[in-house]
Amino acid sequence: MPAADITTAGEANALADRRVTPCGMLLSAVANDAGDYEIMAISALAPGDSPRLSGEDAGHTRLLAESDDDLPPILVHRGTMRVIDGMHRLRAALLRGDEKIKVRLFDGDEETAFVMAVEANTAHGLPLSLADREAAAARIVVSRPQWSDRAIASVTGLSAKTVDTIRRAATPGVPQPLSRIGRDGRVRPLTSAEGRRRACELFTARPDASLRQVAEQAGISLGTARDVRNRMMRGEDPIPPQQRARDERREPAGAERRLRRVAAAGRADRPKDPAAILHQLQRDPSVRFTDSGRTLLRWLNEHTAGVRGWEDLSGTMPSHCAYMIADLACAVAEEWLEFAEHVRRRAETTA
Repeated sequence: MPAADITTAGEANALADRRVTPCGMLLSAVANDAGDYEIMAISALAPGDSPRLSGEDAGHTRLLAESDDDLPPILVHRGTMRVIDGMHRLRAALLRGDEKIKVRLFDGDEETAFVMAVEANTAHGLPLSLADREAAAARIVVSRPQWSDRAIASVTGLSAKTVDTIRRAATPGVPQPLSRIGRDGRVRPLTSAEGRRRACELFTARPDASLRQVAEQAGISLGTARDVRNRMMRGEDPIPPQQRARDERREPAGAERRLRRVAAAGRADRPKDPAAILHQLQRDPSVRFTDSGRTLLRWLNEHTAGVRGWEDLSGTMPSHCAYMIADLACAVAEEWLEFAEHVRRRAETTA
């Protein structure tokens, strides 16, 4: 499976011809099917969730109203009877004195309807402004975080680089999916690092597994699986140094973010050394002179011994086992984080 969101020349032509969106819509089919529409009363329709920040353009509406051409059908969300695409045509029909209008009905959720409105207004009619398209992209990256930058760019008429910038600004600190859906509907990982780690675990557990089996289970290409196996045989890290450096510049992992948040919530005047904290607890009369307090102290003594000496051990472990050991440490840390958050919430509610 390719690690990047790429599209072949044939796929690119198909996308340009058919206007395929990640949600599987064929907008050209909706727009060009001349026989698939209904005649509905204008009074039954309502303004939709328009991507135009400043509303309709009165001048464009007048041009449509004064034209002798038959207005194409508008697109309406069946569930709410709100206009998805065609508000200018609707206003023009009202100016003409029409009571009815041609309508195509769309069945789907409102967020998908909004995506269709953005793409439809990007594809034809009065173009959306840059501000309109950027605002639409900011909404879509939140409602459709699994879509790739290129997929959202194809809908909004922006560049993938611009969508990436908008995504970072619109979702600060929000965990992102490890894979995304491209313009062609295929799911691809953001980075092959996680797949490499998974392949390393699979090769360790099943040394006789074929490259194809490991590649399929880890979600990576055959070439990447082969590279992981070769690196393990040489005693090297399964992730190339340059890729590891890129990953380290990314957002910290969920456990690390939670640890920072919990730690930041603590008071600065409290001791941070585990031994000092235990000593302080042992001197507290409400803890040391009650059965429940002594039970708590015994439990804390057993579970807070720490991992002293890890600096010496870390240098002797095989590099291909490092991520499994790190995952074990993270799992233990996650349990302590849940305990810390539970205790802190309880303290806040009883304060």
